[in-house]
Amino acid sequence: MDFDFTADQQAIKETAQRFARARVAPGYKLREESGILDRALMREMGALGLIGADLPEEYGGLDLDSVTVGLITEQIAYADFNVASGPLLGALVGQPLAKFGNAEVAGDWIPRMCRGEVMFAIALTEPRGGSDAGGMQLKIRRDGEHYVVSGEKTSISFADQADAVLLLGRTSDEGARGVTALFVPLDLPGIERTRFDDMGQICAGRGSLFFDETPVAVSNRVGEEGLGFSQVMQGLDYSRALIGLQCLAAAQASVDETWNYVCEREAFGRPIVKFEGVSAPLAEADTLLGAARLLCYKTLWLRDRARPHTAEAAMCKWWCPKTSFEIIHKCLLLHGHYGYSRDFPHQQRLRDVLGYQIGDGTEQIQKLVVAREKVGKIAIPYV
Repeated sequence: MDFDFTADQQAIKETAQRFARARVAPGYKLREESGILDRALMREMGALGLIGADLPEEYGGLDLDSVTVGLITEQIAYADFNVASGPLLGALVGQPLAKFGNAEVAGDWIPRMCRGEVMFAIALTEPRGGSDAGGMQLKIRRDGEHYVVSGEKTSISFADQADAVLLLGRTSDEGARGVTALFVPLDLPGIERTRFDDMGQICAGRGSLFFDETPVAVSNRVGEEGLGFSQVMQGLDYSRALIGLQCLAAAQASVDETWNYVCEREAFGRPIVKFEGVSAPLAEADTLLGAARLLCYKTLWLRDRARPHTAEAAMCKWWCPKTSFEIIHKCLLLHGHYGYSRDFPHQQRLRDVLGYQIGDGTEQIQKLVVAREKVGKIAIPYV
């Protein structure tokens, strides 16, 4: 087994790392205070090829592999958890748009996204069916050369900042087979946005989108009518591994900072790192982070080889956010009363990471996915 990254992957990782430490990290706290992801920063990322790196060259991407996107995501998230959502959503929305979307629509939007000029969001969740994605109620009806969209989507990252959204809604009553995907520019008539007052991920923001008879051109359909659920949901296995790396990177930043702190902080005439009650939790944290990181990269490696990886992706999604939260919490406590201050980033990372124990699939749902992949539908309680 070879655990080395290629020379090209290592070069992109180093580019992302330099950019993240120099340009992204200093603004982590300030971006939370503003509640806005700076578009100028996104354009800088785009110029370096750090957004949409896995998308086809014809659409402005670099046509690189999933592992490379993981490396980029991890390095950016080490500096700012929220900024890493830019390339993550670029991959999640850009892939189905490039693969299943209209060539003209993809050719217009994806290159601008790769350059950091526009931002994408994805709208799956509805108020009455968070985990039941197949039970969505938002209505999409055909009217000539347009679809007309009516209903609400909620819990959407960048709901009030994105320029376009990949939206799933119902075109028939045939369960998951009646769900269609549309790529919707958010300057169309009949769209209203709200923003939630959340405790974390404030720079990215989260909110709802309301559609009131919104006309969307048929050319903006992504995939075949009625097949949106199966085509778009395939991408969630990809995003779950990236989310895992996003969370682990935030935890790794806290661990690295805490190692430095406990080597300098003294008590009873010696550095506190000499006490096992201090060093042992950090050693355990680095162990868990190393193991979880390998799981995420294995998942991306499997995806690059078109091999099954749904179970591994679900493992990434339930384990990495939970483990990262617990590790950041330990780091906060090891800083003593200083760690409780907003002057240190641990409390912000703790709040940011917590959101992914809910969003994009809860721990309980992910464990059901793992069980289904192991023993089949007999493990699903509602079948």
